[in-house]
Amino acid sequence: MHNNLLQLTEAHVVELLNRQLSPKNYYHNIQHTRRVVALVNTLAEQEGCSDKELLLLQLAAWFHDVGYVHADFNHEEQGAELATAFLTDKGLTPDEIQQVAQLILVTKKGIEPQNKLEYIIKDADCGHVGHEDFMDVSENLHTEISLKKGEDIPENDWLMGNVNFLKNHRFYTAHAKKMWQPQKEINQFRVQQKIDKLKVKKIKKAKENNKLGRGVETLFRVQLKNHIELSAIADTKANILLSVNAIIISVALTSLVPKLDNPSNAFLVIPTLVLTVSSVISIVLSVMSTRPKVSNVEVTRDMIKNKQTNILFFGNFYKMTLEEFEWGVDYLIENDDVLYNALTKDLYYLGLVLKRKYSLLRVTYTVFMIGIIISALTFMFSYYIIVSGHSL
Repeated sequence: MHNNLLQLTEAHVVELLNRQLSPKNYYHNIQHTRRVVALVNTLAEQEGCSDKELLLLQLAAWFHDVGYVHADFNHEEQGAELATAFLTDKGLTPDEIQQVAQLILVTKKGIEPQNKLEYIIKDADCGHVGHEDFMDVSENLHTEISLKKGEDIPENDWLMGNVNFLKNHRFYTAHAKKMWQPQKEINQFRVQQKIDKLKVKKIKKAKENNKLGRGVETLFRVQLKNHIELSAIADTKANILLSVNAIIISVALTSLVPKLDNPSNAFLVIPTLVLTVSSVISIVLSVMSTRPKVSNVEVTRDMIKNKQTNILFFGNFYKMTLEEFEWGVDYLIENDDVLYNALTKDLYYLGLVLKRKYSLLRVTYTVFMIGIIISALTFMFSYYIIVSGHSL
């Protein structure tokens, strides 16, 4: 009778798990259930259980995780209900069915077993902690929980959780204490070793990133300094041109223009006009090369997140509120890729500004040079005509 009941139970549980269990159950599945049944058999034999006790343990082992077909939370209660419904008409007394349900419930985390059978089912359910394949089994559980949460649990956090679990866990049966405890301690040591290796790896990576970070910071620092110095040089050149041309215009207006109404100074008209016009054009171009440009676009948080703006430049953030600006700076600090992107944009747009400045300065110097040359040639030509006795 017992064998027949166990066969029916196994077939029922296997069909139920294969048909309804989520594919995300990498750990709580039929393989784990079979393992617990096998460990129950081993412990029951070592603890001298009777045939009736062994049957109850085996039935509880088969049903202890069946509740996962309905829910992850409180699956033990679900499993106890499914076991009770299945065993009701299978020849067991109500008290025996109640014992099976109680054995299932005791596998719940945090529940302390109170008797021999509960010790056995509790040790069998956590038997993997005392076996050599603990790391593989733990990884399956890691995968299952990560999939069900929808987010990956960091390896270090998972390993720390394993260490805490192994420290707080204890076996209850004499056989488990004697045969499985030593391997559990080895497993705990192996987990701690992995944690230590991760720490070393993290420190090494941090050092490498720090070296890389210093190199990147040096790159941006040197390039931004060069751009700022070149911009200052361009502004200085523009100021020199402004001053020189302003002096030329002042001299022309105060010294040359008043003399033009004298017929004897008619030869100075064209040279003065050319000089004055070229100086005015040079001043206009110099002013254009130094005239600042400020953006009118209002910066938003989405623009910062999507790397569409650079709030390190005052022309972009001057319309932002203090709160928004502080948030943007904090966001840059917390996200290296966004920070470096902002610095890259800053470098690029400084380059565009420099290109505009130096292009205008080149045109300005050309106009100034051509104006001076034409003015001088015109003056010499006009003076020659006057000296030679020809009229203009």
